[in-house]
Amino acid sequence: MSASLGLFRLQQVDSQLDRANLQLQKIRKTLENDLELKKALALVESAQGETQSAKRILKSAEAEVQAQKIKIEQTESSLYGGGVHNPKELQDLQKESASLKKHLGALEERELEALVKAEDAESALSAARSGLESIQSKLNGEHKALLDEQSKLIKDLERLSQERDASEKPIELNLLTIYKDLRQQKRGVAVTEFSESSCASCGATLTAALQQNAKSAKQLAHCPSCGRILYAS
Repeated sequence: MSASLGLFRLQQVDSQLDRANLQLQKIRKTLENDLELKKALALVESAQGETQSAKRILKSAEAEVQAQKIKIEQTESSLYGGGVHNPKELQDLQKESASLKKHLGALEERELEALVKAEDAESALSAARSGLESIQSKLNGEHKALLDEQSKLIKDLERLSQERDASEKPIELNLLTIYKDLRQQKRGVAVTEFSESSCASCGATLTAALQQNAKSAKQLAHCPSCGRILYAS
């Protein structure tokens, strides 16, 4: 068996692992960074904030109206309760009552505006939530295939990891070191086949002597152009 055979088998497994990991990363990125879903979530969050703010303003307006009504009741109780007989005091109470009622009208207008804004905010929130649910439902259908593929890839990675361990075990440490260094330098491809006297990776022409060396059981032969380990199939 040539020295490069074990490394070639390891390269095949590593290439499968690389492809599976790359596809898994793409799937996870798609699932985790869906722009449409992010926008819908942001819209719901914004609508929730607007609704909470509108409700606080409405509650404050309602409290002001209620407090003003209590003041009017107290003033009119003094005015018509029979406890005040002084004409000047009665006149002052009448003026105060009229002023309080006028201000009550302004407060009630504000309350009505706050109520309308709160209802509009609630409607906007409801619409945003419906939009989010619609997108989530659509994505669940669209992503089902991706989730199924993700599950399959995870199982494939487990199987390939076991195959890799088995493929690596019989290879000498010094050869593994050369292989790993080349993998880092050559974008994951350290071992390449050759056919018709040419390197399959870079196309460089190989001499007959180099092709023969690639079949050696004891030493590795490298492509003179790209530097990858040559494997004679």
